[in-house]
Amino acid sequence: MQTKLTLTVEQLLIEKGKEYARQQGRSLSDLVENYIRLLVKDHPSNVVISPEIEKMHGVVSLPEDFDYKEVISSELHAKHK
Repeated sequence: MQTKLTLTVEQLLIEKGKEYARQQGRSLSDLVENYIRLLVKDHPSNVVISPEIEKMHGVVSLPEDFDYKEVISSELHAKHK
């Protein structure tokens, strides 16, 4: 369902946005809608976590300075020696 939205944006930015949209063969509304869609696509509230994984939350305690990238690198290095 399409709904009208009123935004307050600097005039120069609106003009530049309209020009860009025109060059892309799109409307400014379409650009804004798709940008918002991109922003919220991977938002944590959109991620569904299975109950099995949810049960595992908090099971392991790691030190504050734990660097998982360093551990992975070290393990890979040891594996491929």
